[in-house]
Amino acid sequence: MSDKAIFLPAAALALWTLLVLLLVPIRRFRAGALKQVTPDDFRLGESARVPPEVTIPNRAWMNLLEAPLLFYVSCVVLFSIHAVDQPALTLAWAYVGLRIAHTLIHVTYNRVVHRLIAFALSNVILVMLWVRVVSALLVPDA
Repeated sequence: MSDKAIFLPAAALALWTLLVLLLVPIRRFRAGALKQVTPDDFRLGESARVPPEVTIPNRAWMNLLEAPLLFYVSCVVLFSIHAVDQPALTLAWAYVGLRIAHTLIHVTYNRVVHRLIAFALSNVILVMLWVRVVSALLVPDA
């Protein structure tokens, strides 16, 4: 297995993040066309007048820029120390799947308990991935 394989889940999450970013202007322009918001509603972020269906994609996008940063870094570290193996790849893909599930819940029916489960599980996976990183760093080269 090539160490480069770790960048496939990273690329998948990056692509997903960019797709979610597209929802932000789509929902904002639609709300503007329906006269639900004006440009001033976004002058300092999002005013209280901005409807939830417009605010949520922006929040989902921000979520994909927060904890996933640690995921991307773990992928780069695993690659750079040649520690990519099947368990690391499995954890990486599980993380991506859970982050996608979290986002889909967030931008669709948005049940907080379901979203929390996906979020919490993704964080457990992220911790497990970092345990692999630290373990690989502590094991002397053979």
